[in-house]
Amino acid sequence: MERESFEALVARAIDNLPPEFQARLENVDIVVEDWPTRRQLRQARLDHPGQLLGLYEGVPQTRRGRGYGLVLPDKISIFQRPIEAQCRFGHEIEARIEEVVRHEIAHHFGLDEKTLRRIEDEKRRRK
Repeated sequence: MERESFEALVARAIDNLPPEFQARLENVDIVVEDWPTRRQLRQARLDHPGQLLGLYEGVPQTRRGRGYGLVLPDKISIFQRPIEAQCRFGHEIEARIEEVVRHEIAHHFGLDEKTLRRIEDEKRRRK
Protein backbone atom coordinates (compact mmCIF):
# COMPACT_ATOMS: atom_id res chain seq x y z
CA MET A 1 0.00 0.00 0.00
CA GLU A 2 1.23 3.50 -0.77
CA ARG A 3 2.32 5.52 2.27
CA GLU A 4 -0.24 8.26 1.54
CA SER A 5 -3.09 5.74 1.55
CA PHE A 6 -1.86 4.20 4.79
CA GLU A 7 -1.53 7.65 6.41
CA ALA A 8 -5.07 8.48 5.29
CA LEU A 9 -6.31 5.34 7.10
CA VAL A 10 -4.44 6.41 10.25
CA ALA A 11 -6.00 9.88 9.99
CA ARG A 12 -9.44 8.28 9.57
CA ALA A 13 -8.84 6.12 12.66
CA ILE A 14 -8.08 9.28 14.65
CA ASP A 15 -11.14 11.05 13.22
CA ASN A 16 -13.26 8.03 14.25
CA LEU A 17 -12.30 8.37 17.89
CA PRO A 18 -15.11 9.55 20.14
CA PRO A 19 -15.09 13.37 20.36
CA GLU A 20 -14.33 13.32 24.08
CA PHE A 21 -11.06 11.49 23.36
CA GLN A 22 -10.14 13.66 20.36
CA ALA A 23 -10.60 16.77 22.49
CA ARG A 24 -8.25 15.42 25.17
CA LEU A 25 -5.37 14.42 22.90
CA GLU A 26 -2.77 16.77 24.31
CA ASN A 27 0.83 17.22 23.23
CA VAL A 28 0.98 14.03 21.16
CA ASP A 29 2.32 13.51 17.65
CA ILE A 30 1.06 10.50 15.67
CA VAL A 31 3.40 9.36 12.91
CA VAL A 32 3.65 6.50 10.41
CA GLU A 33 6.95 4.67 10.12
CA ASP A 34 7.86 1.71 7.93
CA TRP A 35 9.46 -0.41 10.68
CA PRO A 36 10.37 0.02 14.34
CA THR A 37 13.98 0.87 15.18
CA ARG A 38 16.16 -1.39 17.33
CA ARG A 39 15.71 1.04 20.21
CA GLN A 40 11.93 0.87 19.88
CA LEU A 41 12.04 -2.94 19.81
CA ARG A 42 14.16 -2.97 22.97
CA GLN A 43 11.76 -0.52 24.61
CA ALA A 44 8.83 -2.83 23.77
CA ARG A 45 10.88 -5.88 24.82
CA LEU A 46 10.43 -7.54 21.45
CA ASP A 47 12.94 -9.27 19.18
CA HIS A 48 11.37 -9.21 15.74
CA PRO A 49 10.28 -5.98 14.01
CA GLY A 50 7.15 -7.70 12.65
CA GLN A 51 5.81 -8.05 16.19
CA LEU A 52 5.51 -4.33 16.90
CA LEU A 53 2.54 -2.62 15.23
CA GLY A 54 2.52 0.60 17.21
CA LEU A 55 4.35 2.28 20.06
CA TYR A 56 3.53 5.05 22.52
CA GLU A 57 6.52 7.03 23.76
CA GLY A 58 5.84 9.70 26.32
CA VAL A 59 4.31 10.61 29.64
CA PRO A 60 0.72 9.37 30.03
CA GLN A 61 -1.78 12.04 31.00
CA THR A 62 -2.41 10.28 34.30
CA ARG A 63 1.25 10.81 35.27
CA ARG A 64 1.50 14.47 34.29
CA GLY A 65 1.76 16.71 37.29
CA ARG A 66 1.75 20.43 37.84
CA GLY A 67 5.32 20.73 36.59
CA TYR A 68 4.53 19.12 33.27
CA GLY A 69 5.00 21.66 30.51
CA LEU A 70 7.35 22.97 27.88
CA VAL A 71 8.21 19.42 26.81
CA LEU A 72 8.46 17.76 23.44
CA PRO A 73 5.25 16.05 22.32
CA ASP A 74 4.60 12.43 23.15
CA LYS A 75 4.96 10.24 20.09
CA ILE A 76 2.75 7.48 18.79
CA SER A 77 4.35 5.51 15.97
CA ILE A 78 2.20 3.32 13.74
CA PHE A 79 4.33 0.79 11.85
CA GLN A 80 3.07 0.24 8.33
CA ARG A 81 5.03 -2.83 7.19
CA PRO A 82 4.30 -5.04 10.22
CA ILE A 83 0.60 -4.19 9.98
CA GLU A 84 0.54 -5.01 6.28
CA ALA A 85 2.44 -8.26 6.90
CA GLN A 86 -0.21 -9.41 9.39
CA CYS A 87 -3.18 -8.63 7.13
CA ARG A 88 -4.28 -10.40 3.96
CA PHE A 89 -6.83 -7.93 2.61
CA GLY A 90 -7.24 -4.15 2.52
CA HIS A 91 -10.23 -4.10 4.87
CA GLU A 92 -8.14 -6.03 7.42
CA ILE A 93 -5.46 -3.34 7.23
CA GLU A 94 -7.98 -0.63 8.00
CA ALA A 95 -9.42 -2.59 10.93
CA ARG A 96 -5.95 -3.32 12.32
CA ILE A 97 -4.95 0.34 12.05
CA GLU A 98 -8.08 1.33 13.99
CA GLU A 99 -7.20 -1.21 16.68
CA VAL A 100 -3.54 -0.13 16.92
CA VAL A 101 -4.38 3.60 16.99
CA ARG A 102 -6.92 3.07 19.78
CA HIS A 103 -4.48 0.87 21.70
CA GLU A 104 -1.64 3.41 21.58
CA ILE A 105 -3.93 6.33 22.40
CA ALA A 106 -5.15 4.37 25.41
CA HIS A 107 -1.53 4.34 26.62
CA HIS A 108 -1.49 8.13 26.21
CA PHE A 109 -4.49 8.25 28.55
CA GLY A 110 -2.74 6.06 31.11
CA LEU A 111 -3.86 2.49 30.51
CA ASP A 112 -1.08 -0.07 30.92
CA GLU A 113 -0.42 -3.02 28.61
CA LYS A 114 -1.91 -5.63 30.96
CA THR A 115 -5.20 -3.73 31.30
CA LEU A 116 -5.41 -3.12 27.54
CA ARG A 117 -4.80 -6.80 26.73
CA ARG A 118 -7.57 -7.81 29.16
CA ILE A 119 -9.99 -5.33 27.57
CA GLU A 120 -9.07 -6.47 24.05
CA ASP A 121 -9.46 -10.15 25.01
CA GLU A 122 -12.91 -9.47 26.51
CA LYS A 123 -13.93 -7.59 23.36
CA ARG A 124 -12.85 -10.51 21.13
CA ARG A 125 -14.78 -13.00 23.25
CA ARG A 126 -17.98 -10.95 22.86
CA LYS A 127 -17.76 -11.07 19.06
